[in-house]
Amino acid sequence: ELRIWDITALRFGIGAVLLAPVLIRNRARLSPAAWREGLLFALLWGMPFVLLVAFGLGLTSAAHAASITPTLMPPFAGLFAWLFQGERQGRTRWAGFGAIFAGLVVLVLTGAAVHGSPSPTGLGALAAAAAMWAVYTLLFRRSSLTPIESAALICFWSAALFLPFYLLFGLSRFSQAPAAEIALQALYQGVLMSGVAIFTFNRAVSLLGSAAATAIIALIPAVASILAIPALGEIPTTLEWAAIVIIVAGVLLASRPTAPTLQVKTQRSVP
Repeated sequence: ELRIWDITALRFGIGAVLLAPVLIRNRARLSPAAWREGLLFALLWGMPFVLLVAFGLGLTSAAHAASITPTLMPPFAGLFAWLFQGERQGRTRWAGFGAIFAGLVVLVLTGAAVHGSPSPTGLGALAAAAAMWAVYTLLFRRSSLTPIESAALICFWSAALFLPFYLLFGLSRFSQAPAAEIALQALYQGVLMSGVAIFTFNRAVSLLGSAAATAIIALIPAVASILAIPALGEIPTTLEWAAIVIIVAGVLLASRPTAPTLQVKTQRSVP
């Protein structure tokens, strides 16, 4: 019974309440610039990101949303790091990004053969969401915010931007939803997605770097396809297995560290 508006309200409303102690405890450390940075992060990986994925989901399918956005994020992150930050990726990483993209293409084409061609607008929305996520990852890597501070600010600003709109236009359907459904979504969206998922991803970026952390995200559709075997009895086709293997190989290549740049010191001859 719940709609995307209710899910977004639960996700960031509960997340903002749960993580509010972080902002209160660290208020002396959080400068106005940090709050502005948190607002930017919320625009990239907060409420607009969720609504954009939901829009793409409505025009395509759950399978496309689960495959396209997380799988495209690593190639976008690598491309943007190369274009705007001058970060050399090396042939191995570029090969990994290419393999990830190729595996995604196979998954999409396989799904199109069964369910029909997806909406180009929907695919574009999911790709745009992946690009926003990638930009956030690169910016967070250079941020002075801690993983938990970034998660708290994303939830705070997303709730502050969305909840007034949600309440003003009467978008709530909580009165029509069973209590069990509300409790499940509150736990999953408000606690796991807003609190645990954002913090742990930020922590992974801090520990592994953006390249390795984003590359691992591309495993989501592969893991989901494998888990669907015992959970739903859905056996991947030969092409889907091939796509999974290609994506996993791409992740292994893309997550490898680049070779360090050798600095050659020249000795000046002294007469």
